[in-house]
Amino acid sequence: MSGAEEFVPETHDLAELADAAAQCRGCGLFEAATQAVFGAGRSSARIMLIGEQPGDQEDRAGEPFVGPAGRLLESALEQAGIRRSDAYVTNAVKHFKFGMAQRGKRRIHKKPSRSEVVACRPWLVAELVAVRPNLVVCLGATAAQSLFGGSFRLTQHRGEVLQLDDEILLKELRGADPAIVVTIHPSAVLRGPSDHRDEALEGLVADLKAARAAAAQHSV
Repeated sequence: MSGAEEFVPETHDLAELADAAAQCRGCGLFEAATQAVFGAGRSSARIMLIGEQPGDQEDRAGEPFVGPAGRLLESALEQAGIRRSDAYVTNAVKHFKFGMAQRGKRRIHKKPSRSEVVACRPWLVAELVAVRPNLVVCLGATAAQSLFGGSFRLTQHRGEVLQLDDEILLKELRGADPAIVVTIHPSAVLRGPSDHRDEALEGLVADLKAARAAAAQHSV
Protein backbone atom coordinates (compact mmCIF):
# COMPACT_ATOMS: atom_id res chain seq x y z
CA MET A 1 0.00 0.00 0.00
CA SER A 2 1.24 3.47 -0.86
CA GLY A 3 -0.35 5.29 2.04
CA ALA A 4 -3.57 7.01 3.01
CA GLU A 5 -3.36 9.95 0.62
CA GLU A 6 -5.66 8.44 -2.01
CA PHE A 7 -8.35 7.86 0.64
CA VAL A 8 -8.38 11.41 2.06
CA PRO A 9 -11.21 13.47 0.53
CA GLU A 10 -10.95 17.13 -0.44
CA THR A 11 -12.87 18.46 2.55
CA HIS A 12 -12.31 20.31 5.81
CA ASP A 13 -15.35 18.71 7.41
CA LEU A 14 -14.22 16.47 10.27
CA ALA A 15 -17.28 14.21 10.06
CA GLU A 16 -16.65 13.58 6.38
CA LEU A 17 -12.98 12.91 7.07
CA ALA A 18 -13.87 10.44 9.82
CA ASP A 19 -16.27 8.59 7.50
CA ALA A 20 -13.58 8.36 4.84
CA ALA A 21 -10.96 7.17 7.35
CA ALA A 22 -13.22 4.22 8.16
CA GLN A 23 -12.59 3.00 4.60
CA CYS A 24 -8.83 3.60 4.60
CA ARG A 25 -6.63 0.80 3.27
CA GLY A 26 -3.43 2.85 3.17
CA CYS A 27 -1.48 0.30 5.22
CA GLY A 28 -2.04 -3.21 6.50
CA LEU A 29 -3.15 -2.28 10.01
CA PHE A 30 -6.82 -2.09 9.02
CA GLU A 31 -6.90 -5.86 8.49
CA ALA A 32 -6.66 -6.84 12.18
CA ALA A 33 -8.07 -3.71 13.84
CA THR A 34 -11.75 -3.49 14.71
CA GLN A 35 -12.12 -0.07 13.13
CA ALA A 36 -10.35 3.19 12.37
CA VAL A 37 -10.27 5.53 15.36
CA PHE A 38 -10.40 9.10 14.11
CA GLY A 39 -9.93 12.23 16.20
CA ALA A 40 -12.59 13.72 18.44
CA GLY A 41 -13.40 17.29 19.38
CA ARG A 42 -14.58 20.59 17.98
CA SER A 43 -13.28 21.95 14.69
CA SER A 44 -12.81 25.27 16.48
CA ALA A 45 -10.53 23.77 19.17
CA ARG A 46 -7.43 25.86 19.72
CA ILE A 47 -5.40 22.96 21.11
CA MET A 48 -4.78 19.65 19.34
CA LEU A 49 -3.44 16.68 21.29
CA ILE A 50 -1.76 13.95 19.24
CA GLY A 51 -1.01 10.50 20.65
CA GLU A 52 0.57 7.45 19.07
CA GLN A 53 -2.27 5.10 18.13
CA PRO A 54 -5.53 3.78 19.60
CA GLY A 55 -5.23 1.11 22.26
CA ASP A 56 -7.39 -1.93 22.89
CA GLN A 57 -10.28 -0.03 24.47
CA GLU A 58 -10.13 2.74 21.87
CA ASP A 59 -10.16 0.18 19.07
CA ARG A 60 -13.33 -1.38 20.48
CA ALA A 61 -15.05 1.93 21.27
CA GLY A 62 -14.01 3.81 18.13
CA GLU A 63 -12.94 6.85 20.16
CA PRO A 64 -9.46 8.14 21.10
CA PHE A 65 -8.11 8.15 24.67
CA VAL A 66 -10.96 6.36 26.44
CA GLY A 67 -8.80 3.77 28.21
CA PRO A 68 -6.45 4.06 31.21
CA ALA A 69 -4.06 6.43 29.40
CA GLY A 70 -7.01 8.61 28.44
CA ARG A 71 -8.19 8.84 32.02
CA LEU A 72 -4.71 9.78 33.19
CA LEU A 73 -4.48 12.38 30.40
CA GLU A 74 -7.76 13.91 31.49
CA SER A 75 -6.47 14.18 35.06
CA ALA A 76 -3.21 15.76 33.86
CA LEU A 77 -5.10 18.23 31.67
CA GLU A 78 -7.30 19.21 34.59
CA GLN A 79 -4.25 19.80 36.79
CA ALA A 80 -2.72 21.92 34.01
CA GLY A 81 -5.86 24.04 33.72
CA ILE A 82 -6.93 22.67 30.32
CA ARG A 83 -10.39 21.28 29.73
CA ARG A 84 -10.36 18.23 27.50
CA SER A 85 -13.57 19.50 25.92
CA ASP A 86 -11.58 22.51 24.66
CA ALA A 87 -9.09 20.28 22.81
CA TYR A 88 -9.19 18.16 19.69
CA VAL A 89 -7.72 14.74 20.48
CA THR A 90 -6.33 12.35 17.90
CA ASN A 91 -3.50 9.90 17.13
CA ALA A 92 -0.72 9.77 14.57
CA VAL A 93 -1.90 6.29 13.51
CA LYS A 94 -5.63 5.56 13.24
CA HIS A 95 -5.66 1.76 13.58
CA PHE A 96 -4.65 -0.35 16.58
CA LYS A 97 -1.47 -2.40 16.04
CA PHE A 98 -1.16 -5.35 18.36
CA GLY A 99 0.07 -8.87 18.96
CA MET A 100 -1.66 -11.61 20.89
CA ALA A 101 -0.53 -12.67 24.36
CA GLN A 102 1.02 -16.13 24.49
CA ARG A 103 -1.76 -17.23 26.79
CA GLY A 104 -5.31 -16.00 26.64
CA LYS A 105 -6.93 -13.60 24.23
CA ARG A 106 -5.40 -10.34 25.45
CA ARG A 107 -4.19 -8.01 22.70
CA ILE A 108 -0.78 -6.47 23.37
CA HIS A 109 0.08 -3.03 21.99
CA LYS A 110 2.85 -2.97 19.39
CA LYS A 111 4.63 0.20 18.34
CA PRO A 112 3.74 1.24 14.78
CA SER A 113 6.58 1.16 12.27
CA ARG A 114 7.96 4.26 10.62
CA SER A 115 6.34 3.27 7.32
CA GLU A 116 2.95 2.92 9.05
CA VAL A 117 3.30 6.35 10.65
CA VAL A 118 4.20 7.90 7.30
CA ALA A 119 1.36 6.07 5.54
CA CYS A 120 -1.16 7.49 8.02
CA ARG A 121 0.21 11.05 8.09
CA PRO A 122 -2.18 12.39 5.39
CA TRP A 123 -5.04 11.94 7.88
CA LEU A 124 -3.15 13.93 10.50
CA VAL A 125 -2.41 16.68 7.98
CA ALA A 126 -6.11 16.76 7.06
CA GLU A 127 -7.03 17.16 10.74
CA LEU A 128 -4.51 19.96 11.19
CA VAL A 129 -5.93 21.75 8.14
CA ALA A 130 -9.51 21.29 9.33
CA VAL A 131 -8.93 22.39 12.93
CA ARG A 132 -6.07 24.90 12.43
CA PRO A 133 -5.13 24.89 16.13
CA ASN A 134 -2.99 27.54 17.80
CA LEU A 135 -1.09 24.82 19.60
CA VAL A 136 -0.28 21.15 19.02
CA VAL A 137 0.80 18.89 21.89
CA CYS A 138 2.60 15.74 20.76
CA LEU A 139 2.18 13.01 23.35
CA GLY A 140 5.13 10.67 22.89
CA ALA A 141 7.89 10.14 20.36
CA THR A 142 5.73 8.63 17.63
CA ALA A 143 3.44 11.67 17.57
CA ALA A 144 6.41 14.03 17.49
CA GLN A 145 8.12 12.07 14.72
CA SER A 146 4.93 12.10 12.66
CA LEU A 147 5.46 15.87 12.34
CA PHE A 148 9.23 16.29 12.58
CA GLY A 149 10.56 13.09 11.01
CA GLY A 150 12.02 9.85 12.26
CA SER A 151 15.25 11.39 13.55
CA PHE A 152 13.44 13.68 16.03
CA ARG A 153 14.32 12.92 19.66
CA LEU A 154 11.69 13.81 22.22
CA THR A 155 14.17 13.80 25.10
CA GLN A 156 16.14 16.61 23.44
CA HIS A 157 13.14 18.90 22.94
CA ARG A 158 10.64 17.94 25.63
CA GLY A 159 8.73 20.95 26.96
CA GLU A 160 10.16 23.35 24.37
CA VAL A 161 7.90 25.45 22.17
CA LEU A 162 8.68 24.40 18.61
CA GLN A 163 7.46 25.32 15.13
CA LEU A 164 6.77 23.10 12.16
CA ASP A 165 9.74 22.80 9.83
CA ASP A 166 8.18 20.43 7.31
CA GLU A 167 7.63 22.43 4.11
CA ILE A 168 4.83 20.15 2.93
CA LEU A 169 2.88 20.56 6.15
CA LEU A 170 3.38 24.30 6.18
CA LYS A 171 2.17 24.50 2.58
CA GLU A 172 -0.90 22.39 3.38
CA LEU A 173 -1.70 24.59 6.37
CA ARG A 174 -1.70 27.65 4.11
CA GLY A 175 0.46 29.80 6.32
CA ALA A 176 -0.84 28.66 9.69
CA ASP A 177 2.03 28.14 12.10
CA PRO A 178 0.89 26.48 15.33
CA ALA A 179 3.21 26.27 18.28
CA ILE A 180 4.16 22.69 19.11
CA VAL A 181 5.09 21.23 22.50
CA VAL A 182 6.30 17.64 22.83
CA THR A 183 5.98 15.60 26.00
CA ILE A 184 5.62 12.00 27.13
CA HIS A 185 2.61 9.86 26.37
CA PRO A 186 0.35 9.25 29.39
CA SER A 187 0.94 5.52 28.99
CA ALA A 188 4.61 6.13 29.82
CA VAL A 189 3.50 7.25 33.27
CA LEU A 190 1.43 4.10 33.70
CA ARG A 191 4.22 1.81 32.48
CA GLY A 192 6.91 3.43 34.61
CA PRO A 193 8.07 2.27 38.05
CA SER A 194 5.29 2.72 40.59
CA ASP A 195 7.53 4.70 42.94
CA HIS A 196 8.26 7.23 40.17
CA ARG A 197 4.74 7.68 38.81
CA ASP A 198 3.96 10.78 40.83
CA GLU A 199 7.13 12.41 39.57
CA ALA A 200 6.39 11.38 35.98
CA LEU A 201 2.85 12.74 36.23
CA GLU A 202 4.16 16.03 37.64
CA GLY A 203 6.47 16.31 34.64
CA LEU A 204 3.61 15.72 32.22
CA VAL A 205 1.48 18.33 33.97
CA ALA A 206 4.35 20.83 33.86
CA ASP A 207 4.71 20.30 30.10
CA LEU A 208 0.96 20.77 29.63
CA LYS A 209 1.10 24.01 31.59
CA ALA A 210 3.85 25.20 29.26
CA ALA A 211 1.63 24.21 26.35
CA ARG A 212 -1.30 26.18 27.77
CA ALA A 213 0.89 29.27 28.09
CA ALA A 214 2.10 28.82 24.50
CA ALA A 215 -1.48 28.51 23.28
CA ALA A 216 -2.38 31.80 24.95
CA GLN A 217 0.53 33.53 23.23
CA HIS A 218 -0.52 32.17 19.81
CA SER A 219 -4.21 32.99 20.15
CA VAL A 220 -5.74 35.35 17.62
